[in-house]
Amino acid sequence: MISNVTLEQCAPDLAKILQDWQTWLNVEKGVSKHTFRAYCGDMTRFINFISNHLGKAPSIDDISGTALTDFRSWLSRQAMGGASSNTRARALSSIKNFLSWMDEQGIAHNAAINIVRTPKLARKLPKALDEVQAFRLLDDILEEDWVASRNKALFYLLWGCGLRIDEALSLNLSDYPREGFLRVKGKGNKERQVPILKQVEGSLQNYIKDCPYPDTPERALFLGVKGKRLNQGVIQKAMRDLRVQLNLPETATPHALRHSFATHLLQNGANLREIQELLGHASLSTTQRYTDVNKEELMRIYKDAHPRAKS
Repeated sequence: MISNVTLEQCAPDLAKILQDWQTWLNVEKGVSKHTFRAYCGDMTRFINFISNHLGKAPSIDDISGTALTDFRSWLSRQAMGGASSNTRARALSSIKNFLSWMDEQGIAHNAAINIVRTPKLARKLPKALDEVQAFRLLDDILEEDWVASRNKALFYLLWGCGLRIDEALSLNLSDYPREGFLRVKGKGNKERQVPILKQVEGSLQNYIKDCPYPDTPERALFLGVKGKRLNQGVIQKAMRDLRVQLNLPETATPHALRHSFATHLLQNGANLREIQELLGHASLSTTQRYTDVNKEELMRIYKDAHPRAKS
């Protein structure tokens, strides 16, 4: 959320509109917690820049009148501060979102923002575990207590159903799979149904049986040791500890299990449209990243196996 300090740097009219925009992002747009935090952070830095640039508290008219050269200076300042092209592109997207929302509400219009070029993005390939690594991770977790049982169930769910970590941690007991399918609420509150493997469901059953807290429908599915909804940082630490024990690469993270789900499906014959639906991607171009991963793996196998490639 945009801090009170930043809001105090704004003229009253802009401070009020920024608060309304945040409410719209949360309530009507239904963006994820990470997206909301990123948008607000980007807006905070932009407001600070404009405030220093103008030497006064910016108003709606000042934001509306921000020129192309000002936007370029703002992006350039971020680059000099060490922000990557991906970070700058996301920041620009955040500002565009705010200005577009103001335009749609009939509050203000800024034509210059549409001329600003998005920084060229570095194409990042998802870091997936190979099948042997994934099996070792899931099979070698000893369910010594209910916490270990919980971790195994969560990791199985991420890899077996391709869920985002936020999606998994947002589940309640009432969302428990029915008739072989799990209903998931993803980005933008869009729902999708994901088939669930018997092994995944069995792991969930073991965890629920072991969990010491009462089974109530409104209860979070995955709980921390104090009985509250599990925090993402806890499960990330659990993964760090496991990868040391199992000698897995540093790229082994909870989110890597979602990438592994998609990569393994593609390697075993699933088509992109099917994977897109299972992952909940709005655009097929996002899913197409996994074809690059598959090509990379094929090239590695080719170079290792072909006699001419070896020479």
